[in-house]
Amino acid sequence: MMTRTAIQILHASLKAQLLLATLNIQDRALTVILQANPVPQRCVSLCVERHQQLYPWGSPCVLLPFRNSASPPKTVITFDELMAAARNLTDLTLAHEIAVNANFCIKHEDFPQNSFAGTVKQIVHKAFWDHLESELNEDPPEYEHAIKLFDEIKEILLSFLTPGANRIHNQICEVLDTDLIRQQAEHNAVDIHGLANYIINTMAKLCAPVRDNDIKQLKATDNIVELLRQIFRVLDLMKVDMANYTIQNLRPYLQRNLVDYERTKFQEILEETPSALDLTTEWIKESIEDELSSISDESSSPPGADSSSKPIISPTLVLNNGYLKLLQWDYRKTVPETLITDEVRLQELREKLNQLKIIACVCLITNNMVGAAIVDVPDFADQLKRISVPLLEGMNKKTFDLKEALNAIGVQICSKVNRSLTERGLPTLNEEMQSNLMGQIAHIVEENNPVSSLIDKRIQFFMRSLLALPSFQKCMPTMPGGLSVIQTEMEFIGSQYASIVNFNKQVYGPFYANILRKLLFPEAPMGKAETETPTT
Repeated sequence: MMTRTAIQILHASLKAQLLLATLNIQDRALTVILQANPVPQRCVSLCVERHQQLYPWGSPCVLLPFRNSASPPKTVITFDELMAAARNLTDLTLAHEIAVNANFCIKHEDFPQNSFAGTVKQIVHKAFWDHLESELNEDPPEYEHAIKLFDEIKEILLSFLTPGANRIHNQICEVLDTDLIRQQAEHNAVDIHGLANYIINTMAKLCAPVRDNDIKQLKATDNIVELLRQIFRVLDLMKVDMANYTIQNLRPYLQRNLVDYERTKFQEILEETPSALDLTTEWIKESIEDELSSISDESSSPPGADSSSKPIISPTLVLNNGYLKLLQWDYRKTVPETLITDEVRLQELREKLNQLKIIACVCLITNNMVGAAIVDVPDFADQLKRISVPLLEGMNKKTFDLKEALNAIGVQICSKVNRSLTERGLPTLNEEMQSNLMGQIAHIVEENNPVSSLIDKRIQFFMRSLLALPSFQKCMPTMPGGLSVIQTEMEFIGSQYASIVNFNKQVYGPFYANILRKLLFPEAPMGKAETETPTT
């Protein structure tokens, strides 16, 4: 089984390669990002197999061809065909991440030292460098492996150069000319320390300022084998620096052209894989069914009305309800295809909302039970929030015990209330009231808890009101009662959520329009995707 690190390396390397090739970026930019995370072909194959096991319905690396369909594929999909099928969605995913995530960058990661992979790597690397040292210590020295390393270093240094840097390009090629070095080796006239010093000086000219200390350490290293080893380490860091510099320069271009780019790439995906909207169609269909059920529950036909007439449903309302479902989505399931690029962000918003819901429930219960005793205490609700937040940290992890955390919150709130009452010379809460308060807080976790359901409905109402606002309107809707204690956090999350939704509508509106037309008006003729997006 491949490690998670190997899968992440594959993902970053493959996405970088496909995006830059699609955007027709200079070959140098492509080379730089790929060098930051080189992956052997066999490693790629194993990682793809592992992704198939993890994401049988599709993922950013192994995608639409494996989606469930009425009939199984008649031919076996080759590795090359798999990579070709994944290309467009991988391009789209990386472009979206670079544009919307200002913190996106490539990080230099390695296997943990105590892991199996880390141990194997350490053993293999030590064997290689020990063998090189034994060759250089022979009499006469054997330089063949060292020459190959110099040739590899030369290619890496050349990859860092900008177009037009002819003088330094020619100098690197002349000094690190492997044919010349090989001839010198035959006559035992290789100045290997001189070559290493030239490499270090060249790296100092090309590296980012953050690598200056690494260059100083290289200059202080005397052992030639250790020096070569550290040179490669610093070159790996420089590759990552150059890749991130390329991403930084690419970001403004992507931000200006992202809507058209994503829509075009997804249209290509749809042409190559007609089933690319299956999950999206199912997602919208469920939203329509929910809306029909809501209409049926809230109203009944008046006497004499035509019972056969179909209720009129707003496409915008259907789409907004679908977006709201994402805040309660089970992210163990695959999200609709049109939302894959924002899946992680949506999941994080859902987790933050779950925590805020618990905090609001705790404050509402406390206020209802002991409100009269704490009504004169300034910012008491904020004090309750400060008690709850640390104890709810990590509540979305599988190992988190929410019931235990709620018990601890209840105990601390009772203590806080009693301390406040004592400071003002008032009687503290009796045991029965404390027991009731802690019990109601502990019961928040139970299914269909009335307080939890109430807060959840108000959060949904706020988010629904937010989506109903025009995308250009910057003000927030009125905060429902009971949520004032989390108003700042709700408005921040709401702005992030609305930004994701409005951008998604801009990109995929034409595709949603066709799906909605097919589901709501099946008798209407189908045409090409609309050029206008659904409006809020």
